[in-house]
Amino acid sequence: MNLFVATLLAPLLGGVLLAVIKDPQRAAVFNIATGIVTFAVSLLLALEVLDTRAVDAMNGWFHLDAYNVFLVVLTTFVSMTTSIFSMPYMRHELETGRVDLPRLRLYHSMFQLFQFGMLLGFTTNNIGVLWVSLELATLATVLLVSLYRTPASIAAAWKYFILCGMGIALALFGTVLVFFTSSAILGHGNIALSWTALYAHASELDPAVMSIAFCFLMVGYGTKVGLAPMHAWLPDAHGEGPTPVSAVLSGLLLNLALYALVRCKMLVDGSTGTDMAGAIMMGFGLLSLFVAALSLHRQRDIKRMFSFSSIEHMGLMTFAFGIGTQLSTFAALLHMTVHSLVKSGIFFTAGHAAQAMGTQKMAEIRGLIQHQPGIGWGLLIGVAAIAGFPPFGIFTSEFLLFTAALESCAWTTLPLLLGLLIAMAGLFRFVQPMVYGEPPATATSVHVNMVPVYIHFGLALLPGIAIPLFLADWYQQAATLITMSAIAGGGGG
Repeated sequence: MNLFVATLLAPLLGGVLLAVIKDPQRAAVFNIATGIVTFAVSLLLALEVLDTRAVDAMNGWFHLDAYNVFLVVLTTFVSMTTSIFSMPYMRHELETGRVDLPRLRLYHSMFQLFQFGMLLGFTTNNIGVLWVSLELATLATVLLVSLYRTPASIAAAWKYFILCGMGIALALFGTVLVFFTSSAILGHGNIALSWTALYAHASELDPAVMSIAFCFLMVGYGTKVGLAPMHAWLPDAHGEGPTPVSAVLSGLLLNLALYALVRCKMLVDGSTGTDMAGAIMMGFGLLSLFVAALSLHRQRDIKRMFSFSSIEHMGLMTFAFGIGTQLSTFAALLHMTVHSLVKSGIFFTAGHAAQAMGTQKMAEIRGLIQHQPGIGWGLLIGVAAIAGFPPFGIFTSEFLLFTAALESCAWTTLPLLLGLLIAMAGLFRFVQPMVYGEPPATATSVHVNMVPVYIHFGLALLPGIAIPLFLADWYQQAATLITMSAIAGGGGG
């Protein structure tokens, strides 16, 4: 598994080396090169795993299957394009004095260490190490959120650290409860925390203990997902941190927390033989959808507004995984893909818009299409895509989700539709005046790199027209793996 070792070590070594590269231009180029290498190797790794269905690495400490290797590729791709975007963006922040050279080195180093934490979490076969990797990724992004060292950014970083620290503590207690029941069957060694061993013996785990454990895991990991009512950290972290950090927070970190939650649901389904875990996820998903949709109408900051859009879509994914059928899981995986692509692309565009207008206040951002057409059209197209307009892939995933909801719990389709309409109205209410009209006299021209934006939106458009066969097979493999425990346990809506 040399490809696996290379995938994991590339960002780790890159982060260490970037901490000592003083020249900002060389550091930016090396950051991009590290991202390209990591993505290329992860793609080769995915092809190898899909050919064999599942692979264990390093004496069973790591496990790769269709579900997590798909997320590995998505993570490395978005990290690569974000590093490309961040080169002109962070250069502008350096030139305007918002960051200095030491903090720019910190940014590049923590960016790669964040990616390492993400890849470690997705590939580990130990649910304890999964918990540690989430904490590692969180600590890296806490330093990135506070990069500007303003009172607001430091306050946002502390809020992020404290709330997510409380959440991760609850997830740790849930993990301890899982170990409590698994150790009676598998012994007190590392195997009692091995996900593949737990999954194989899920029916033997104490259902009462697993039910209690899932409640703690749901609140703990749900805090990291950004689900309501544990979402308070997310808008502040997005609003005060650099835009590339917002892109990877929404596009990647939330995915890892949801991945952990779904893995835990698979164990609980196999243990309890009920759809209890799925019902809880559906409830949190619907609540998050409505809280985010209504909150969108009260925002004044462009990045905070799109952070609530992330909460909305994470709620949709949680709801879809909660239904637990093959179709809903397929829809959730597709939605996870296109959301990561579109939302990171939107944050790229919003970051350039804020630099051009000198502010993140939406009331002061006007005439983007006239001032810099690339930014204006990018923002407008991105909002149409994230709102679920055809032919973008989010329309396809939401259509599949509605179909799955009609088949399993038809009453949920009305609140789903209502929540999506409220959210769409909130987005277009603010975006329309930002892109049209006359730009303010204070607007300045900035050097932008819209290539990552076009790539992301182009890839998000593809599933809305026709899902490529290899991608559909990939999702199908992952959906089958995830839903097997629900079917065996009598779940699935």
